[in-house]
Amino acid sequence: MGILDQLPALIGVVVGAVGSYAVAGLTERSRWRRARAERWDEKRFLTYANYASTLKEQIRIAQRIGAARGFENVADPLEPVEGLALLAEAESRRAAEWESVLLVGDAEAIGAARAWHEAVWNVELYARGLRDDADGWASAEKEVSRARDAFYVCARRDLGIAGPPPPSGSWPRTWQQVQVQAPDQEPGAVARSGRRRA
Repeated sequence: MGILDQLPALIGVVVGAVGSYAVAGLTERSRWRRARAERWDEKRFLTYANYASTLKEQIRIAQRIGAARGFENVADPLEPVEGLALLAEAESRRAAEWESVLLVGDAEAIGAARAWHEAVWNVELYARGLRDDADGWASAEKEVSRARDAFYVCARRDLGIAGPPPPSGSWPRTWQQVQVQAPDQEPGAVARSGRRRA
């Protein structure tokens, strides 16, 4: 049996080996890319969640200081002397978390996160005593809620979470209203309580 007789078998072995190597390489590369994408998805999720939690803490402190300054719909007043120091610490934590959002977030989520923290800063102007009109306070709080909702829409889209985000709440909540009859109101009229969302 000559070498020419064995050539087709050898070519078959070589082609089979090259094909197996190529398929194994492509499979491994695909597995690596999928694992990398999952790691980044998890990192983005944690980054967005940590940023939202930090910003929620910051707005809550600002709202409590606002309650001490006499603004409505806020529970648990916090005196400005104590609260402003806590607000500064919360802003430092937010700024640190912001760097992670800039690193792993997509452009839309970053833009929405920026709009949300700028809306929080607007509420902080009232907490710091730099603004004092009640209508402006109410508008600033509504803008914080709107900006938060927009951030969650963008973050969910970036994370590939299907379906619409949960509906935004309307404020004050029904449970925050009490039956109070003022002297100039008709019987059964509802007045708002001084309680606020957390």
